[in-house]
Amino acid sequence: MNEDQSSEASGKKTWVEKIGAAFSHQPKDREHLLELLNEACEQGIVDADALAMMEGALEVSETQVRDAMIPRSQMVVVNNDSELEEFLPGILESGHSRFPVIGEDKDEVMGILMAKDLLPHLASGGEEFDLEATIRPAVVIPESKRLNVLLRDFRVSRNHMAIVVDEYGGVSGLITIEDVLEEIVGEIDDEYDEEEEALILSLGENRYQVQALTPIDDLNDMFDSALSDDDYGTVGGLLLAEFGRVPEYDDVVTLADKFEFRVIKADNRRIITLEMNVLPL
Repeated sequence: MNEDQSSEASGKKTWVEKIGAAFSHQPKDREHLLELLNEACEQGIVDADALAMMEGALEVSETQVRDAMIPRSQMVVVNNDSELEEFLPGILESGHSRFPVIGEDKDEVMGILMAKDLLPHLASGGEEFDLEATIRPAVVIPESKRLNVLLRDFRVSRNHMAIVVDEYGGVSGLITIEDVLEEIVGEIDDEYDEEEEALILSLGENRYQVQALTPIDDLNDMFDSALSDDDYGTVGGLLLAEFGRVPEYDDVVTLADKFEFRVIKADNRRIITLEMNVLPL
């Protein structure tokens, strides 16, 4: 007897049926769906871990390429007029497998060089190298493209890298399928992190540890400030714009002559944790 038959015979509902009953009224929008999910958790239909995972998956659907890309300043590129022996050391040192090939600057991307395509030219007596004939077409996408859509496109097209452009057509960075997958996993993991770690934690007089995912509204409410959230929703997004780049450990910036932020945890794509000092007026 299968699970459905067993449940019918016993008069008990499976967890799938319980979720179906909870969603008997179709959600009107994303916010309504989140309300239903939280109600399902309160009623014991799903546990807190499952709720966190579903909330993370919904967050991923709203995440854009600009949130996960490797910024222009950190792109490892190959100049189209370079000889193989000139750019090969940089390729080997980077450890990457794909490289944009550019003309006069990074706004002129002529194609993508695959490291594996160099193998026939590296062997003793190998073929003569022609960079223009070796590169592959570059895929160009806007910063605003959603990650879940890009992942689907990557899988369909079998491309693993895309060049990211801003609203004016300038190159703002690049993104690979590995970056997308890492961001998706990270978004879901962040839901657990927020459960376990306070977004703003007091470290003593006028000193705080602040998670980059802290909503700007929350910071404003807590410290009676008026930081703008017109363009960015989180403290990390606002600080990335202020720095103009992805900052490194111990980098410092001041906002509104009131908050001094020092980066205490970051990777090559985003800020994670900050130390904040509230400055005397």
